[in-house]
Amino acid sequence: MRALEREYEKVLDANCKAYAHYLKRILEAGEPSSTAVSPSPPPPELVFGVGDDGDSRGDEDAAPENDDSVASSQSELRDNPMWAEAEEQPGDLYPRRQSSIRGRRDLMRPPSLYPQRVPPHLIVQQQQQQQAPPPVGRGSPASRIRAEHSRSRSTAAAPSDDSTEESSSELRDGKEEKIAAPPLSSKQPRLRADAGRLSPEPASSSSPARGNDDTPGPLPTPKDFVCPITSQVFDDPVTLETGQTYERRAIQEWLDRGNSTCPITRQRLHGAQLPKTNYVLKRLIGAWWDQQPQPQRRSSPSPSPSPPPATPPPATIAMAGDSPATPPPFLLPVKAAATSSTSPDANTSASAPSPTSVIAQASLESAVAELRAAVSCLCTSEDLSQSERSVLKIERLWRDATAAGSSEAEPAILAALARPAVVNGFVEILFNSVSAQVLRVAVFLLAELASRDDAVVQTLTRVDSDVDCLAALFKKGLAEAAVLICLLSPAPEQLVEMDLAEALVATIRRGGDEDPLKMCVSPKAASVILLSQILVEAAGATDSSTSPVPRSALLSERFIRSLAASLEAEPVEERLAAMRILLRCIWEDGHCRSSIAEKASLSAVLDAFHTVGDADKIDIVRFLYELLKLKKRSAAERLLRSIKEGSSFSMMHTMLVYLQSAPPEHAPVVAGLLLQLDLLVEPRKISMYREEAVDCLIQCLKNTDFPRCQLLAAETIMCLPGKFSSSGRPLARSTLLKLARVKERYRQSQDLSAARADAEDEMEEGKTATDWERKAAYAVVSHEFGLVFEALSECLRTKNVELFTTSLVCATWLVYMLSLLPETGVLGAARVCLLRQFVVVLRSAKHGSDRVLAMVALRSFMNDREGMHDITTYIKDVLKTLRELKKSSGLAFEMLKLLSDGQESSVDMWSHKEINQVDCSSNGEVTSVVYLKNYIFSGHSDGTLKVWEGSENILRLVHEAQEHTKAITSLSVLQSEEKLFSGSLDRSIRVWQFRDGVLRCVEVHDTRDPVQSLAVASAVACFVPQGAGVKVLSWNSGNSKLLNPNKYVRSMALVHGKLFCGCNDGSIQEIDLASGTLGVIQSGSKRILGKASPVYALQVHDGLLYTGSTPSSSVDGGASVKVWSCANYGLVGSMATAAEARSLVVSADLIYVASRTAAVEIWSREKLARIGTLQAGGPGCRVQCMAVDADGDVLVVGTSDGRIQAWGLT
Repeated sequence: MRALEREYEKVLDANCKAYAHYLKRILEAGEPSSTAVSPSPPPPELVFGVGDDGDSRGDEDAAPENDDSVASSQSELRDNPMWAEAEEQPGDLYPRRQSSIRGRRDLMRPPSLYPQRVPPHLIVQQQQQQQAPPPVGRGSPASRIRAEHSRSRSTAAAPSDDSTEESSSELRDGKEEKIAAPPLSSKQPRLRADAGRLSPEPASSSSPARGNDDTPGPLPTPKDFVCPITSQVFDDPVTLETGQTYERRAIQEWLDRGNSTCPITRQRLHGAQLPKTNYVLKRLIGAWWDQQPQPQRRSSPSPSPSPPPATPPPATIAMAGDSPATPPPFLLPVKAAATSSTSPDANTSASAPSPTSVIAQASLESAVAELRAAVSCLCTSEDLSQSERSVLKIERLWRDATAAGSSEAEPAILAALARPAVVNGFVEILFNSVSAQVLRVAVFLLAELASRDDAVVQTLTRVDSDVDCLAALFKKGLAEAAVLICLLSPAPEQLVEMDLAEALVATIRRGGDEDPLKMCVSPKAASVILLSQILVEAAGATDSSTSPVPRSALLSERFIRSLAASLEAEPVEERLAAMRILLRCIWEDGHCRSSIAEKASLSAVLDAFHTVGDADKIDIVRFLYELLKLKKRSAAERLLRSIKEGSSFSMMHTMLVYLQSAPPEHAPVVAGLLLQLDLLVEPRKISMYREEAVDCLIQCLKNTDFPRCQLLAAETIMCLPGKFSSSGRPLARSTLLKLARVKERYRQSQDLSAARADAEDEMEEGKTATDWERKAAYAVVSHEFGLVFEALSECLRTKNVELFTTSLVCATWLVYMLSLLPETGVLGAARVCLLRQFVVVLRSAKHGSDRVLAMVALRSFMNDREGMHDITTYIKDVLKTLRELKKSSGLAFEMLKLLSDGQESSVDMWSHKEINQVDCSSNGEVTSVVYLKNYIFSGHSDGTLKVWEGSENILRLVHEAQEHTKAITSLSVLQSEEKLFSGSLDRSIRVWQFRDGVLRCVEVHDTRDPVQSLAVASAVACFVPQGAGVKVLSWNSGNSKLLNPNKYVRSMALVHGKLFCGCNDGSIQEIDLASGTLGVIQSGSKRILGKASPVYALQVHDGLLYTGSTPSSSVDGGASVKVWSCANYGLVGSMATAAEARSLVVSADLIYVASRTAAVEIWSREKLARIGTLQAGGPGCRVQCMAVDADGDVLVVGTSDGRIQAWGLT
């Protein structure tokens, strides 16, 4: 307690003395003058502890009675080096105590009365607040480049101790000094304020106490002349590698004690020996001593600085010894005062200029003079070579200024070079010089000026010829000109008019980030930005028939590789521009998508997503979405995983936040990308990302106010199966058409070939694609119990063709996937919403592929018993279309079988409608009709041959020929050679060709016998003569021979070299034309000729032989139509009918039988059951001949009264 009481008494005594001296100063100052105001001295610091020596270690800053006491106190301080850590300095106001006590007292410490360093963390906090980068928006590329360049300059160099000291001084300058001096330009610091701050004039120069005193006082000691260790003026200064300067003997003693770091910066010293003496600083100290008054110099046997002022102004607060060893070549010139006041308040003046400032002043004055001479030569010289040398000199001076890192000299030089006259001088060089080096340097200087001062941009853009000159230089190979053009920010339309696209592509293709001039923006980056603007402008132009960039140039491998490298560039604008160009390349040719996906690194683009504006965000989303349309599903999933994990932030959460604020026209693409990212993991019962994405897609489908939004949502769902061609085209439509087993000739496009190529990939790839498709379908259909089907049903009612087609693909795919997914409980909802819509599409769609898609969806519903029941309510509409589609789709035939099960004999199912007819009675009876290439050929009893083209309700006569002199009895078609053969009673066989609507007879063969019936092959023709047997005529030799001479043949058919004959006695034979062997299928009856049962009709179809005769035959038990096997001659079946089968024709599903009357019976070919009857011709006529088209949908009948009628299946 006694020790504490003694210490308290000492502290109280020290504070009393300090305040007594403070009161004395106030009294001596007296009343302020009306003309000059002297600042009142600040109060002294409080003393919280003293040493054992009592008052001798009190407050050294308490004002003494005279200057000698102050000097003695200062000398006492210098006798105690700072490295003596065990001993306390006598003049220290805050002796070292325990750490906890010291920390508490530091917090209570009042404002200091002597120069101290501002804590570095305060400076860092203030700099961080001042340099916080603004959010990157869409904005002008040039403005964003200048902003990024300015930030990079401010953070490029680490702050030295000098800069920290100056910053700490600026913190104390106050608001008045910040407003004091006007800036040279918008970016130039306050030179006049800084000059005042560093001026050696004392702060109290206007004090009346020294107004009448002309005696020169001692100059204040510059802080850079004092060793921070010994606190004395340097005698042998040594500058270390850290930039700090110390007295040689002091720093040597510091190192001898085992220390290896700098006393101030605490950086490790790598040099083993001390450097040489800093003679520059030593000469400056000598010059400073020469300026000292003689009494002061005589009173000091050794150089010693004057004591620091008791009350220094805030502008002079700094710590000595923090100046760098080698001063920068450019600093703001500071004029030192030649004299100082000798008044008692002279010690309160500001500090003298530092040696760094003195050195910089001389360096800067020399450089400024050199710069002025170079600028003057540039602006006034008529000699081009002198002007070019001036440009090179200016460039050297500029680089020296920027290399120095001074924040004060560079604005001064910038102001000198940014004048319009100087800028125009540089432009004159661009117009006249032919030196590549000079042109590059001139462009470099203009770019540097434009990146720092908007006035330079205005000067350059004021005249169009200046910009045109830059464009011309760039197209001639001066790549640096692209940087200046980019900084000038010309309008996109102007860029297109400049025709810079090819030169920009060439610059980007060269790649390489080498920039020997170290410009603010690399030429490649500027070229990427400019080309992006040109392509965006061209894409938005109304007349986009001609692209500004050749397609081959955009798709070159080297160009894409260089752009992919730009995705990792540091400037955000370059990354975005490269991304937009790559997106344009994908739209031009999707085959480059896989190459881009392999070369591109997306992490930098993903990180930029958090800083750019909404317009740039949607571009990034589109780029990622398009990039995912890869042919291989495994590659797409790897890319998805890199997107999900490549960003430093959660990409899924970022996408979710953006989706919630995205406009309607952008929401579908964002939702599609978010849903794919969520599908990377196994499906979960609840997923916030999936629910939001699917809900957004459904709401967009229902948004009838924005048809474009509906279409984008439908296209997004159509892409979810993850099947794409090599060009990125979705294959969902072609895959569904493949399920319908569509024949090649009915395919609308070549998509199926691409789909087949995907299906033939390796098994692992196929399994990956199948798993992804199932996960995607389940995520969509399970949302809100199948709410998507309701939205798609509304879209199928739209009049927008594109939206209807895309929605049909989506609905078909989802319904088909319901049959493959486990029980989802939404099949009933899908059937209620979409079944009727699919039936309407199947019945009335204009495009065949749309009807096929509806058929695939209906087939999926037929797997369910309730679905099958609902489809039967639309049986008429469904069956009619299925019959039309069965010629192009195997699935249609399968569905017909399912729907006709048990209804083969139903008239409603096989209803026919007469579609057209024509009366040819003027040419006699219609003796024969055939189909060839969708045309109907008819032979008449007067020898006329006619060609008809069938339309909706009429048969139009295309051509007519009358080469035969007697009746045409038979027509036969050779499909392989597309030839028509006619046999006539005029004993000739004619060969016809029908091309371009003209029927021509190309061959005539004499048969020497009337032709009753005719069958042809590629080498021979078989015909029935007027007598017994069958004659075989060779086309090559013209010779004929008689076969089966013992039988009277009534009908025959020639198939694969075998001739089937139906005879008058009811027998049926098979004759092998190659070997001449005869086989009996049915033996005839030996009756009188008048009571025989001749075989009037005979036809072979699918390996079965159909024969027609009279029902009165005892052999067949009353059946007029029989079905035989061509392989074993066995009877397959028969049709019991009372009518006489005079003519018959067989289609894929039906058998048509005509009798002596005009009735035509319809039978089911599969069940051999009678379906209905058609009435042909007029009263009393008979059916002479029949034919069906290749698809079996149209029946053509020729009657004895000269009529041709056609029926079609409905």
